[in-house]
Amino acid sequence: MIYTKMHGAGNSFLILECLRGEEKGEDLSDLALRLCSEKTGPGADGLIVVLPGEPGVDFSMLFYNADGSLGEMCGNGARCVARYAVEHGLSPNPGQIRFQATAGHISARRIDRERYEVRLPDPSVIDLDRLAEGQCCAYVELGDPGLPHAVLEVPLEAFDDLNALRERGRRLRHSSAFPKGANVSFVCLTGESQVRAITFERGVEDFTLACGTGCGAITVSLTLLGRVPEAPLEIHMPGGILQVSLRREGDRVRDLLLTGPTAVVETGAIRNAEFGIRN
Repeated sequence: MIYTKMHGAGNSFLILECLRGEEKGEDLSDLALRLCSEKTGPGADGLIVVLPGEPGVDFSMLFYNADGSLGEMCGNGARCVARYAVEHGLSPNPGQIRFQATAGHISARRIDRERYEVRLPDPSVIDLDRLAEGQCCAYVELGDPGLPHAVLEVPLEAFDDLNALRERGRRLRHSSAFPKGANVSFVCLTGESQVRAITFERGVEDFTLACGTGCGAITVSLTLLGRVPEAPLEIHMPGGILQVSLRREGDRVRDLLLTGPTAVVETGAIRNAEFGIRN
């Protein structure tokens, strides 16, 4: 079995194409758990399986978190798999890459060799004033089924103590205020259209170097709260800079476009027998 390891602003993924037996989700969950661990595999934040697409799309993707759970969507993963599809001939038009994820249909395009843009699913749930663990936060679900995100503003000095912020994120991630759990993004405005942010990701159970859908949720909440103008928001995460633009229609938003870098780390082979994969 051949894998390609990629990352988008430090958010890392293992991509497998046309895995046999992919219809058995429990097999893939266990495979994701082992492959994403550096102790038993190449290591990554998530596993993306590229499958044949239904009519109207180039391909479909299943995204698994590092803990083996199936994710609804992954923004940086979608940008990476868009580049993979172009470079492996799965998408004939780099300006119109179309694929299916659990959260819905996704479109993407190549900007240059490394930078890709993906249209994130529109929000299906927006609650700008949700109370969780005694803290007020914005809650956004992207897509249907929705990918849950909590967004909290913090002072800049909060980023000086990541251990304290991590524990805060861990508590919020499991809060009963979020029926499906939540990815938790901490954000601080550093300019009119610029923020610093970090996300505690559900399924990774720790901070990642970047979170694409987290950037989408940050932009949705800050725009609707009037904290930033309706313009591309530049989001500085530990692994790099991402940009999100959107279109506002009253108290709703749509057309979330996430742009940022991608990189190919390595291509390698895994012995199928070691992971229980049928030949």
